[in-house]
Amino acid sequence: VDRISQLTELDPLIIQVLLNRGITTPEVASTHIDPELQTLPSPLEEFPDLAKSVELLTSAIISKPLQKIAICGDYDADGMTSTALLLRALKHLGADVNYAIPSRMKDGYGINNRIVEEFAATGISLILTVDNGISAYEPIALAKKLGMNVIITDHHDVPEKIPPADAILNPKLISETSPYRGLAGVGVAYILAVTTAQKLGLLAGLTDQLLELFTLGTIADLAPLVGVNRRWLKRGLRKILNSKIIGVQALMTEA
Repeated sequence: VDRISQLTELDPLIIQVLLNRGITTPEVASTHIDPELQTLPSPLEEFPDLAKSVELLTSAIISKPLQKIAICGDYDADGMTSTALLLRALKHLGADVNYAIPSRMKDGYGINNRIVEEFAATGISLILTVDNGISAYEPIALAKKLGMNVIITDHHDVPEKIPPADAILNPKLISETSPYRGLAGVGVAYILAVTTAQKLGLLAGLTDQLLELFTLGTIADLAPLVGVNRRWLKRGLRKILNSKIIGVQALMTEA
């Protein structure tokens, strides 16, 4: 305790709490208290399919006529905020985008054949799954058979048989030591949205709104508050107090 306290100039009581939580080096202790000290690798270096995902999205957005994009979300807080985040971001970027949320009573969890067929019938070119999809082999295979591109964004355990999507973003597929490893579904959606906006040069005015939704989804899904989760949550919690999102304002009023 004394050694780390001297090296970090943090109170010994705080160091003892950190030690109790398994944080045993001055470097990790410092970044845990102030996450902004950590130098983050580019998510493009960490997620093998991120560049391809951005390419698919930007192609759909800049094509003439616009390609139709559909988001398939989930009915829990992580899935809802992931859907809202990507919907908001893609509309900001000029995309023709819509969404579907599976019915808890009729459909159960995740994308299914009915939703895929409905997307195909309405001329969807690109499907984005959020907080689901990694275990949906049959629906994804059907989407490909019907001529649609598919990007899976998920954070659940990866099955032996991976769906034949065009791109898969899942922190369970990257290094266990990566600061992005603990992301919830909304965190993966946030990375895809921000990276795509950067590619198109349209990030200005978007980040704060997305951080609010990231914060709600990450906390509600009980994601570990380490790595980028800790860093972005500290920012998001400050933003959410003065939220410009009507839905978030309503939630705060009700709560």
